[in-house]
Amino acid sequence: MQIERPNVTLIAGVDEVGRGPLVGDVVTAAVILNPNKPIAGLADSKKLTDKKRQLLATEIKEKALCYAIGRCSPSEIDELNILQATMLAMSRAVEALSTVPEFVFVDGNRLPKLAMPAQAVVKGDSLVAEISAASILAKVARDDEMIELDARYPQYGFVGHKGYPTKAHFAALEQYGAIDEHRKSFKPVLRVLALSGKE
Repeated sequence: MQIERPNVTLIAGVDEVGRGPLVGDVVTAAVILNPNKPIAGLADSKKLTDKKRQLLATEIKEKALCYAIGRCSPSEIDELNILQATMLAMSRAVEALSTVPEFVFVDGNRLPKLAMPAQAVVKGDSLVAEISAASILAKVARDDEMIELDARYPQYGFVGHKGYPTKAHFAALEQYGAIDEHRKSFKPVLRVLALSGKE
């Protein structure tokens, strides 16, 4: 599938990581690539190895015209709901860019509130280079945060499951309860809080 690109110079791509996990921020990235400094191997971050993602993230930061990270905290997710929090985090990433884009490609089928023209692209992380770059930066940023969280709470195994709802994560929740970084509005966390009488 060919995506029609607008006839402008400054095109940003936006993507999110972390809608599904039970813990931590939803993290977004916005990237404007430099057409004079192409980056080989850009792809959907989920299809890359951890090592390849890290290498590409470094290259994107070195070569892109600009990039920015946006996020919404667990408490904002609980207050707004995960979809609205994701949209807000995407808006924050675009607003944080040091150069204002003329057009924005957004991964998915919905658009956040933006001050410039934009287009939502389903599976955009595989179709639009700017979105691929954004998906890589967002994934690396969130994974790094899970590694930091794991260092503080090793009993939850965040390095292994990155906060996603796995058997190991459920078992840790049942055994140790929820931490401040858990999303209290998500059903598995709510259930544990209800059982412990802390909801």
